Amino acid sequence: MLGKPAQCELNEKTWCQCPSDEEDHLSALIELVCKECSRHFKPEALHVCEFCFGPLEVSYDYEQISSSTLKEEIQNGPNTMWRYSKLLPVSDSLPVDLGAGFTPLIRADRLGSQLGLSHLYIKDDTRNPTGSFKDRVVSVALTKARQLGFKVAACASTGNLANSVAAHAARAGMEAYIFIPYDLEKAKVVTTAVYGSNLIAVKGNYDDVNRLCAELTSEVPDWAFVNVNVRPYYAEGSKTLAFEVAEQLGFNLPDHVVVPIASGSQLTKVDKGFEELKKVGLVNSNKVVRISGAQATGCSPVAQAFRQNDDFIRPVKPDTIAKSLAIGNPADGYYAMEAVRNTGGSIESASDPEIVEGIKLLARTEGIFTETAGGVTVANLVKLVESGVVDKDEVVVALITGHGLKTVEAIESSVGPTVTIEPKLNSFMEAYSELEFSSEIEVE
Repeated sequence: MLGKPAQCELNEKTWCQCPSDEEDHLSALIELVCKECSRHFKPEALHVCEFCFGPLEVSYDYEQISSSTLKEEIQNGPNTMWRYSKLLPVSDSLPVDLGAGFTPLIRADRLGSQLGLSHLYIKDDTRNPTGSFKDRVVSVALTKARQLGFKVAACASTGNLANSVAAHAARAGMEAYIFIPYDLEKAKVVTTAVYGSNLIAVKGNYDDVNRLCAELTSEVPDWAFVNVNVRPYYAEGSKTLAFEVAEQLGFNLPDHVVVPIASGSQLTKVDKGFEELKKVGLVNSNKVVRISGAQATGCSPVAQAFRQNDDFIRPVKPDTIAKSLAIGNPADGYYAMEAVRNTGGSIESASDPEIVEGIKLLARTEGIFTETAGGVTVANLVKLVESGVVDKDEVVVALITGHGLKTVEAIESSVGPTVTIEPKLNSFMEAYSELEFSSEIEVE
């Protein structure tokens, strides 16, 4: 294990990683705890329990975080996700940061009106530095990895994570090895390779790539695989979505949040984020935020298990245009489903044509161009409204997690020039007349 682990005599269960200086003692991180057997571990580069192989979760000293000035400290912090540093598993005055987070929470009145919702908001994470929410998790993961002494960053990715790891590694001066499925969207390949990382295309789907990376962690233990050996810290970055939503609503909790599901980690951490805000006294501790999940029908193992009221997530072979969600064996699928059940939400899935329509619906009503994952969120929001799961008077937040320029292939066949004309006035006027006539027919 790299770095300099040391036992800190704060209490019997408290451990602190002290790699190069004392700065991380400012973090309220205590330890890692197994989500299955509740055993405790030092906060090192571990991701599974050595006894039962359950996933490890970051645990904090919430009393240390809570204070009468916490809200003021957050509001006076940087306009990035690092304004919530006290609720993150690492303290660093100079984190590996490209400016991720504090993205707009947009009141979506036109889309809400079309769906019959009175209080719909879009959390627009297309505005992040590399165009997706993954900048949140990677900023935390590489900051922690650097403190643990790692010099090389690595990951298995469906695209967005590849973009983000490559960019943040370049910022940190770390070497990077990025593993992706060979048939990834071209834009995601280009916007990873441009940062100078070692881009490894694997002849298989994401689950094949992820298995390879899991095997590599034992062969190259000095590499920080952000979604493998430093996964507990990486996943914590998603909590900042919940923190921001609450703050942007005036430190009030929404009624309902719709989250896309790939591995299931994002949904579980959004749920954890809302609960942590309650624990530190920043929001109403009695309110439950209902959380619903959204999957693509061509890769919907969590939605299938939820519909069948089953606790077992059966792996599937992905077949969908929503490649960023195409994880057939989701590591946190069970925990995502548990969070949805506990909060009174639901999990739906959408077909490829519905996903495309979801992309176009959001674009033409709110001027936001989302990738296929956002199309999944919008398409399933429509279904949740139609089924009555989402009430028209609820304060609803839909998470839009990536920019549409990453997945133009998904919609290029369904959009394009309205007409093609000669560079002459009469040519345009003829076309214009036809367009006006077509519009009148559609209105009638």
